[in-house]
Amino acid sequence: MTNSIDNKTAPLRVRLKELRNAQDPADRRRGALLIRGRLFTWLATVRAACLQAGRPAPQHIAAFWSMDDEPELQPLLAQWVEDDGIDISLPVVAQPGNPLQFRLWTPDTPMQAGAYGIQEPQGPVAPLPDVVLVPTLGYTRQGDRVGYGKGYYDRTLAALKAQNHAFTSIGIAWACGDLSQEGYEPAAHDVRLDSILTDKGWAVPAPAAARLF
Repeated sequence: MTNSIDNKTAPLRVRLKELRNAQDPADRRRGALLIRGRLFTWLATVRAACLQAGRPAPQHIAAFWSMDDEPELQPLLAQWVEDDGIDISLPVVAQPGNPLQFRLWTPDTPMQAGAYGIQEPQGPVAPLPDVVLVPTLGYTRQGDRVGYGKGYYDRTLAALKAQNHAFTSIGIAWACGDLSQEGYEPAAHDVRLDSILTDKGWAVPAPAAARLF
């Protein structure tokens, strides 16, 4: 069953990348701005509600370094660090085939290209994240995710869950990756996301503070 699903997912990834690449650059800039705004508002609202209730607010955010065709998160990450004092970390492929390692990042952190050409921070290892932002190529309205085929985020999210660590996973996607009408069937090892945010809004609603941690 898994091989059959994987064989179907490979051409699906190609099609999703073509849809993503075909978007107008101006629409992508606007869409990324909307994503950053909604994400900022959600986190600010949750943090305020947690503090008001006397509960620890989310402080450690594991993000990702957006590639050219992904929604650009970098301006928001810098704002969180510089204006809000939030700890931001980015993924590092420390060992091929293992879960990702998250290292602390600020706008001044030295970066270098990692195993797949993605920029990785040279900062210290980060605390376990309260929120994990996950690059998402395709998705369903149930939180199923199509990634890039290497399985790093599935292994990483599964490892965090195995530690009984409380966190919220949020997929960041373009709305053109919606697979809800296509009968997409995830593989057994796929880890479902808690929420999915696109340029058209929350495809899977963000959890309120009362449901976190």
